[in-house]
Amino acid sequence: MEPTTTKPVAITFQHVQKAFGDQVVIPDLNLTVEQGELFVLVGTSGSGKTTTLKMINRLDPLTKGTILVNGQDSSQMPVRDLRWQMGYVLQQIALFPTMTVAQNIAVIPEMKGTAKKVINQTIDELLTEVGLAPADYRNRLPRELSGGEQQRIGILRAIAANPEIVLMDEPFSALDPLSRQQLQDLVLRLHARYHNTIVFVTHDMNEALKLGNRIGVMRQGQLVQVGTPTELAQHPANAFVRDFFGASRAKNVYDIYVGRVGLSQGYLPKPAVAAGRIQTLAAQATLRTAFKAFRTHDYLAITEDQQVRGYLDRQRVVAYLSEHEAD
Repeated sequence: MEPTTTKPVAITFQHVQKAFGDQVVIPDLNLTVEQGELFVLVGTSGSGKTTTLKMINRLDPLTKGTILVNGQDSSQMPVRDLRWQMGYVLQQIALFPTMTVAQNIAVIPEMKGTAKKVINQTIDELLTEVGLAPADYRNRLPRELSGGEQQRIGILRAIAANPEIVLMDEPFSALDPLSRQQLQDLVLRLHARYHNTIVFVTHDMNEALKLGNRIGVMRQGQLVQVGTPTELAQHPANAFVRDFFGASRAKNVYDIYVGRVGLSQGYLPKPAVAAGRIQTLAAQATLRTAFKAFRTHDYLAITEDQQVRGYLDRQRVVAYLSEHEAD
């Protein structure tokens, strides 16, 4: 069982068990999440992290035990009251397709009876906060937005009523690496501004290390270790945590943008140019994309702002990986 904390607690799991029929997926979970904390649950698929998240707002009812939300037994609270103090962001972007951006953000504040003037001011402030000009985006429909923009609006809708707790279930896993990085930075900015308690679920240890004040590592329904990013990196509780951390770090190397790799500015062999053995990639493309391109091309021309910055070949990429694989 986790040590007790003297800091104010937002969420407490006390000997929580979850079963689906005869299958017990979470046998005995004890966990505290402090008020104002950005707590990350990380684990492989099927580890129980999403089920744990859903038990907080009773999307999945617990089987045994108690979950306290701000000191109250959540099972004894009206579901509406429980969920109204929480925001919820899903991986599957769930904006209302026939409602504008402004209408989507305003859903919960309107349900709570917030004054229209206050809602409109909040919408403009939030859109500005995430880099979406209100004049350009207020009246757009979800289909007119990119995936990253839609997820931004999903986050704003979750926090528009300033909930005490925000639950986020792998919200960025379907996005490209650049959008993921931008939205991770956004979550950190919004958390620093509003001081909500955030419980964030991910399967990516690097995302967990970047976001979490503390991280809980789950495996087969059990909480294997809870600690700060530094504690997990330097003192993994067992081989599973160490290997999970290491595997995620190795994966991250291949998600580095090619623009970060040292580029060559020299002349390319004329036969390669004449044979069309050069492919153009944006500087924001990943090394994974580069390796796929090398199946059919000898060189990659790396562009940024439509200008060629330099060239990559297999030897240069392999050298980069050999230097940074263990970072």
